[in-house]
Amino acid sequence: MTAMYQTTINAQDHRSTTDLPANVKTITDHFRGAGYFTCNIKKGGDLHSGGKTDYNFKVEKPFDGEDFDVLKTKQPFFGEYQLHEPHRGSWGPAKELDYHVDPAKVQLPPYYPDDPITRKDWAGYLDTIDYLDGKVGKILQRLKEDGLAENTIVFFFGDNGRCHVRDKQWCYEGGLHVPLIVRWPAHLKPNSVRDDLVSAIDISATSLHLADVKLPANMQGQVFLGPKAKERKYIFGARDRCDETVDRIRSVRDDRYKLIRNFMPELPYTQPNKYKQRAYPVLALMKQLHAQGKLTPEQELFMAPRKPEEELYDLKNDPHELHNLAGSSKHQKILGTLRDALAKWMKECNDLPDRHGAPRE
Repeated sequence: MTAMYQTTINAQDHRSTTDLPANVKTITDHFRGAGYFTCNIKKGGDLHSGGKTDYNFKVEKPFDGEDFDVLKTKQPFFGEYQLHEPHRGSWGPAKELDYHVDPAKVQLPPYYPDDPITRKDWAGYLDTIDYLDGKVGKILQRLKEDGLAENTIVFFFGDNGRCHVRDKQWCYEGGLHVPLIVRWPAHLKPNSVRDDLVSAIDISATSLHLADVKLPANMQGQVFLGPKAKERKYIFGARDRCDETVDRIRSVRDDRYKLIRNFMPELPYTQPNKYKQRAYPVLALMKQLHAQGKLTPEQELFMAPRKPEEELYDLKNDPHELHNLAGSSKHQKILGTLRDALAKWMKECNDLPDRHGAPRE
């Protein structure tokens, strides 16, 4: 909503209500200033959404409207449609319509136990994505029916990683690598695939740029489409308090390696978290199997009593991030390069310690 890093605008703690810095506006403010009607779509025909707006900062009027039906009369427009099905607690519709990914056929990452509970949970998640795809099709069809399809750029993306134990809320690829699909008629070739490094804040900056809105000088999102596209060498990530669980983690990756810095290594991955204890059956399973000594070495990593201060992974040869190379003599050069890149980024973001007293370098 700002095309700024959360650590820059002090919005890194989950469920916080901070004030935005005076020199930062929401992207809808920028669109509105350029004459765009902004809409957080909650209704319109059979298309319904909760229109979630629990940003980690205060904002008086993020949108002008909420009805899809008015978009064809409100041009130009910026519309946001939030599809919440893959979020845990929202899997009901897929179950009711009897979606049926076969649990016996799913492929599990090696850091999760191969157990009927895990397979059922993973299949249920895939069911909701299948159901979600159908809703996306309805939205695209509605744009076509309203005569808007050929003059509307559509960005489809996830706001967080997979809703599984070692993924969402963590700086591993399962938590940071989200889907991104763009439909830009007459400009992007259908079914083409790119492997650029793109940050989620770049989606906002690119949306504004393609709408001919001038980007503020302090905006940290970068344009990744069109003739003024700029390539990223690094992608940065940060995790602080999630729900009631305090932590402080930073990460940086290039096109092959990732460095994760744990600023509170004395805290385990499995700190108490009421939401996860309630909603993640595989977490309970892993704790049980850990107590029984039945987890594999790859699965035991997440159950460790403390985290390493640094984690370095070769994403090409170790896509599941299981082999920490931070202590490898062969990888000290890339380790130093990523350390420097992370330190520079944190300084640029004025990445202060959070209010819980995490150390600052």
